[in-house]
Amino acid sequence: MADVIDIVDLGLGNIRSVQRMIEKVGGTARFVTFPEEIAISKKLILPGVGHFDEGMKSLRTTGLLNIIRTRLTNEHLPVLGICLGMQLLCRTSEEGTGPGIGLIDAVVRKFQFKEDLKLKVPHMGWNEIEISKENPLIVPDDEEQRFYFVHSYRVVPMDKNIVIATANYGGGFCAAFQKDHIFGVQFHPEKSHRFGLALLKHFVEL
Repeated sequence: MADVIDIVDLGLGNIRSVQRMIEKVGGTARFVTFPEEIAISKKLILPGVGHFDEGMKSLRTTGLLNIIRTRLTNEHLPVLGICLGMQLLCRTSEEGTGPGIGLIDAVVRKFQFKEDLKLKVPHMGWNEIEISKENPLIVPDDEEQRFYFVHSYRVVPMDKNIVIATANYGGGFCAAFQKDHIFGVQFHPEKSHRFGLALLKHFVEL
């Protein structure tokens, strides 16, 4: 029997759509808001849409920050950070003034383009990704892998070996990373139809 997937409720974004997708692939998901709930989690999803500092403030004020750091560092709790959740796992962001959770040695930078490229920020819509290395989350098949993105900032890892998928928007950027049991995706699996379903199914079955 698959583990229950705990979805951290930061009050940011539509987390019910993540829950519905997990249930669609045969998993069970619940929302967590208290440290004692995360203390017994088997798998964790850190979602979020919004501002970096607001996300970190929510983690601190709810008392979730320390227990998440402890369990991810000492107990290798599997976690999937989605969009802002991916960025919160990093050290710092140009969007905010305070530090992130800091478990991924990466900085988060705003998209900046030369005027002649005429690219809009945020980067929004469907984009093909390129799998950089074998991983348990995004498994290649015979067709292109396409996911839905909505973001103005991108993760820049210091160690390029953790990048498991890239996308291109005015240049290549990290679309997904993996450091042992810590996963992050810049796109929204819950908005990515069959591609997102497949990814979440793999996370449920880890």
